[in-house]
Amino acid sequence: MKLLTPLVSTNWLEENLGEPDLRIYDVTLYVEYKGDAGDSFGGYNLDSETPREEWEQSHIPSSDFIDINGELFDSNNSIPFMMPSPEIFAAAIAAHGVADDTAVILFSKGSQMWATRVWWMLRSIGFDNVAVLDGGWEKWQREGRSTDSGVPNYPAGKLSVNPRPEMWVDKYRMRDVIDKGGPTMVNALPTEVYTGELNRYGRPGHLPGSYSVPYDSIINPDTGEFLEPDELRPLFAESGVLERDKVIAYCGGGISATMDCLAMSLCGQDNVSVYDGSMNEWVLDESLPLKLGAEP
Repeated sequence: MKLLTPLVSTNWLEENLGEPDLRIYDVTLYVEYKGDAGDSFGGYNLDSETPREEWEQSHIPSSDFIDINGELFDSNNSIPFMMPSPEIFAAAIAAHGVADDTAVILFSKGSQMWATRVWWMLRSIGFDNVAVLDGGWEKWQREGRSTDSGVPNYPAGKLSVNPRPEMWVDKYRMRDVIDKGGPTMVNALPTEVYTGELNRYGRPGHLPGSYSVPYDSIINPDTGEFLEPDELRPLFAESGVLERDKVIAYCGGGISATMDCLAMSLCGQDNVSVYDGSMNEWVLDESLPLKLGAEP
């Protein structure tokens, strides 16, 4: 089974549930924000147990649950949500059944950003046969589609690793872009976080020169689905990123930025990198600049 687009519909998934090479994963992680952050990334709590319990009670047939915070991120890094080495990530997700000859569908509750993050991580190790369920669990449930509580029996997979390091950048590259110019930067955080009105990461504001395209602006509020390309393009028009040779997306922890990445991909822009540490890392070094207000 070959996936041709980064999104699949609920109709498509229901019609293909019986395919033997299909792997479906709930990668939900709940985040509870505490308001303004006291310092660094102390402004939220992470909860993977509640979504696991919800999955155990009812889920899309044949879907497995992955605790992405506990299993897929770099546990040796003090910055949360960081991509581990390609080999470590591949081994962790292969243990859940992902193999070279599988097709992977990802979904998450509350926000699709966890699904798009794993979509990005898989592609960054060279695995392209992956897509996100458009509209996620909420759309599936709202449409009254089938659910069960069974545990899938996915055998451990053999997954090749062909890294694409160009899909990631670090804070040194970001500092270089700010100092010398380079790829256009896109910030996926909510507008009030971008402007600095809400201090969620310990130091308010955004990286100088970066444009605001909030991740929730690219979703249809009525259906939870990604907007159509003709509706997405005006959101990126000010930055001009759809015409740039290179783009960098960032957010708080390299998560919601991947929603902007998927949206840009729908519009034909695939020459994008993610700043993995994002604001969680950037704010820790007070010598690194941040800008307040609505201007890039």
